[in-house]
This record gives sequence, structure tokens and C-alpha cells, in this order.
Amino acid sequence: MAAWRSPVVHRVLSAAEACAQGTKLWCSAAVVMAATGGRRGRRAAGAGVAAMALAQVVGNGVGKQVADRPRPPKEWIPHDKVEDRPPSPSFPSGHTAAATAFCCAVLPAWPAVGLLCTVPAALVAVERVHSGAHYPSDVTAGALIGLTSAWLIRRVARA
Repeated sequence: MAAWRSPVVHRVLSAAEACAQGTKLWCSAAVVMAATGGRRGRRAAGAGVAAMALAQVVGNGVGKQVADRPRPPKEWIPHDKVEDRPPSPSFPSGHTAAATAFCCAVLPAWPAVGLLCTVPAALVAVERVHSGAHYPSDVTAGALIGLTSAWLIRRVARA
């Protein structure tokens, strides 16, 4: 993925990452859902934000500190996007954890919106490898953290 040189692919993935930076895409989606979706929208937004917060704590607050894995070598990435990656550890992907957690928590409460959210979430996951910020295993671990966080939040909400 990191070797893809298509300008269209590069622009689409860069735009997805820019929107998701700092969880602003998911927080914005939650605000829109809560404001326009009635009770279902508020429930979906609350579950999404809670799952995303849990995934961020587990992924960035614990996972990166414990694993302390360096980013992929710059020499492996044949484009200039590699210069924009963060200095923090690579494992797991916090972007992917947040995106997956949000989507998977929203999905049961509001399936149409949850499915719609999976498109930018998948683009973010692919972009993290394409940009050289993460190994595929970092993204996989982030997705698993996100899935688990969404599952836990949905279980707690039912109880």
C-alpha cells in the first residue's frame, strides 16, 4: 500500500486522514447525529463517542506506551507523505482504533449511519499504512481495539 503512487489515491487518502485527525470527523458526526437524529441519533452519538474515548485510552494511552514500537523505516516509503508522520510509537494505530470504535458502536443504534461511517473509517485505516505511519499489524491491532471498545460500550449500555 505504501508504494501506491496514484495521485487520486494519494489525494483521497490524505483527505480522509486530515478529516479524521484528532477525531474531529467522528466528533462532528456525533454532533450532527445528536442534533438531527432524535433519540436514536443521541443514543448512537453517545455510544460512538464513548467507544471512541475508550479506544483512545486503550490504544494511545496504554498500547503505545507498552509496545513502544518504532514507525516503519522512512526508506520503505517511496513518497513525501512519510515526512508528516507523528513521532509517537507505531503500535497500535490510534486513528484506526477510534474510527473502528465509533463506527461499530453507532452501527447497532443507527445501522444506516454506521454503515456510512465505515467508508471514511476504512480509508483512514488504509491511509495509515500508505503514509508510512503504521505497519499493517498496527492497523489490525487498532481495529481490534476499536471493535472491543464498541462491544464493551454496547454491553455496558444494555446493563
